[in-house]
Amino acid sequence: MENSTEATEFILLGLTDDPNLQVPRLLVFLFIYLVTLIGNGAMMVIIHSDPHLHTPVYFLLSNLAFVGLGYSSAVAPKMVVALRSGNKVLSYNGCAAQLFFFVGFATVECYLLASMAYDRHAAICRPLHYTSTMTTGACVLLMIGSYVCGFLIASIHTADTFRLSFCGSNEINHFFCDIPPLLALSCSNARISKLVVFCVVGFSVFFTLLVILISYLFIYITSQRMRSAEGWKKAFSTCASHLTAVSVFYGSVIFLYLHPGSTESTDTDKIASVFYTVVIPMLNPLIYSLGNKEVKNALWKILNKLYLQSSDVRRK
Repeated sequence: MENSTEATEFILLGLTDDPNLQVPRLLVFLFIYLVTLIGNGAMMVIIHSDPHLHTPVYFLLSNLAFVGLGYSSAVAPKMVVALRSGNKVLSYNGCAAQLFFFVGFATVECYLLASMAYDRHAAICRPLHYTSTMTTGACVLLMIGSYVCGFLIASIHTADTFRLSFCGSNEINHFFCDIPPLLALSCSNARISKLVVFCVVGFSVFFTLLVILISYLFIYITSQRMRSAEGWKKAFSTCASHLTAVSVFYGSVIFLYLHPGSTESTDTDKIASVFYTVVIPMLNPLIYSLGNKEVKNALWKILNKLYLQSSDVRRK
């Protein structure tokens, strides 16, 4: 038997070792994270402050904004600090916590997107029964169910990953503690853990994507029965933002975790992870607000109110 010491901390190698790129990367990631905080925070404030947006779809959207803040904040601050100070060390418990919150919030987003697809199906396919279908209680149950499923799955992944031994190198070939690079780093037999990743992630993706596809299949069938072009256009406009977010999110998840060799950490995976962890949370508020008249009107009301208040203060 060989003497070995369990790792008590990890070193995040980051995206690249090129020192010339350190400052540009710091500025880019800091900018993206600040936009994410402002965009998602503003979306939550707008929805909360405008009574016209106190509807099921916007209730779910405000939770989606909170989730975006959650899994972006699990990764981006440590990455920015590492680029600023050069300190790439992360404790064992810190690594486990980062993995838990990232996987938890990211999985919650899967179930929230499925819940939003069901909401759109109810609004377009059964408009007369919408208020009795998407009640306050139903929305709360969908929200609670999403969080329970998300963090239950995060607990499974975290417990399964950190039951392994890390007795060799403690350098993680990534910019955060994700499952594939940790499995590649472990000196234990990670075959079962790889199977757990594929099965659990696969179930979440397949189940939620199936709900989304079935919902949009019924929406498409209903839209084809609409005689007026205006009705079809309205149905499409309510779904366009959601479809864009679904395509971007699920495309990234499938590429990172379910393609062949997804349990290995490669440079391509690291670049894709940047898009998944920090870019998507920034894009979601833009996707849901740019083409949404109700959100735009609510934003202008808030800005106009702030302007009038500041004018009154200056006059006094």
